[in-house]
Amino acid sequence: MDMDMWTYRESMPTTTDTLTRFAVEATDGSIGHVDAASDELGAGFIVVDTGPWIFGRKVVIPAGAISRVDLDKELVMLDLTKQQIKDSPDFDPDIGWDDIQYRGRLGEYYEPFFRPRS
Repeated sequence: MDMDMWTYRESMPTTTDTLTRFAVEATDGSIGHVDAASDELGAGFIVVDTGPWIFGRKVVIPAGAISRVDLDKELVMLDLTKQQIKDSPDFDPDIGWDDIQYRGRLGEYYEPFFRPRS
């Protein structure tokens, strides 16, 4: 893997504060909105509230999965499909981000979806 999945791409045009409430689209359609975001170095992610799409579930999406942000449309686009997001581990607000096992489970799930980028 050429990139760290927990690091935002250099082309990210904004700070994570701005992303909250932005709509989120997978490669094959809309999946919800950004509920929270972190730009901690090497631990960047967004929490997506999927709303009624998958029963109001929230999921953690690694920062590196964000392909583009459209500030005018208030839209975050991902390099993941709806199914990949649907199958992802649940976001657990009771487990702190510092929990190594939780981060490990998330990383193990998402790692196969990251391809080297040129």
